[in-house]
Amino acid sequence: MALHCGVFSFRSVASHPLSSAKFSQPTVKASAFSSPLAPPIVKLNVRGKAFPGDEIPETKESPLVVCFGEMLIDFVPTVSGLSLAEAPAFKKAPGGAPANVAVGISRLGGSSAFIGKVGEDEFGYMLADILKENNVNHEGMRFDPGARTALAFVTLRSDGEREFMFYRNPSADMLLQEDELDLDLIRKAKIFHYGSISLITEPCKSAHIAAAKAAKDAGVVLSYDPNLRLPLWPSEDSAREGILSIWETADIIKVSEEEITFLTKGEDPYDDAVVRKLFHENLKLLLVTEGAEGCRYYTKEFSGRVKGLKVDAVDTTGAGDAFVAGILSQLAVNLSLLQKEEELRDSLKFANVCGALTVTERGAIPALPTKEAVLDAMLKPVS
Repeated sequence: MALHCGVFSFRSVASHPLSSAKFSQPTVKASAFSSPLAPPIVKLNVRGKAFPGDEIPETKESPLVVCFGEMLIDFVPTVSGLSLAEAPAFKKAPGGAPANVAVGISRLGGSSAFIGKVGEDEFGYMLADILKENNVNHEGMRFDPGARTALAFVTLRSDGEREFMFYRNPSADMLLQEDELDLDLIRKAKIFHYGSISLITEPCKSAHIAAAKAAKDAGVVLSYDPNLRLPLWPSEDSAREGILSIWETADIIKVSEEEITFLTKGEDPYDDAVVRKLFHENLKLLLVTEGAEGCRYYTKEFSGRVKGLKVDAVDTTGAGDAFVAGILSQLAVNLSLLQKEEELRDSLKFANVCGALTVTERGAIPALPTKEAVLDAMLKPVS
């Protein structure tokens, strides 16, 4: 299966300084990304088009997980441990947390759909093709002729951890409007999954809130991964306030250790009492990911830790999304896992392996594992 990955030479953009991208200022009004392929943009806030041409993939019989939010292009350095300026070349990889989860679920044999907006440009159509090739329902995908598909350059440290630099000024994902939502698709879902990046600016914020309300009203389970990206928010306070503004509507929440520290203003993420502060009355499951160490889980009745699978990390991009895909693929089929600790632990072992396998390759979507690969890794003896 073609994954549309390639190598992008940094020399090809040398004449376009990074400052031209208005880095990390989602509220800046600008015409277009600085690119020899991008003509000046005159219209920004226009109604997007649905995907033209090819037929929509048939929805599988398995319960549907609808993922809402951003889809973009990650440019990942071909050499780890270098700054963006020092990187000799970049590998082009499709990404965006909600889209990663949608593809991850489909790879694992589940049924998923993506709702979001990309530019009516070369990269936007490439991303639509990625969804199609991975059997992700794309009925809810929209194309904006007046804004470009978002780009993210990723710095890989020598340990595989990463930092992001985003090109959004504004990008198409920020311009999804409420009247562009496919509400019928949302209401068909068993689980509706989203992040917080779509809450940063209008009109996407209103579209996000309307989509989540439609799902909630239809009895759909709401899954939330804040996916903190501080450079995209105006300030730390606005990020904390925005992330927590929809906290109590979610049924399932996944957070990282770093996000707990951020949301609690510096408290210890390993202290169960601190984590329990984030547990709200209607929450069914709170998951805390700990990278290679595995994860912790909290419900009203029980809590515990599930060890991770140790691997040599190449690129951690998408690991959390693969974990989310792993657990949601299990919960979509059997929500009773939320009341059965041993079965939930088995599903979290599966999810941990999904995340572990993803870090062994560069890029998010290219590295997401199949169900067969996960089961095979679970059967191998731990060295």
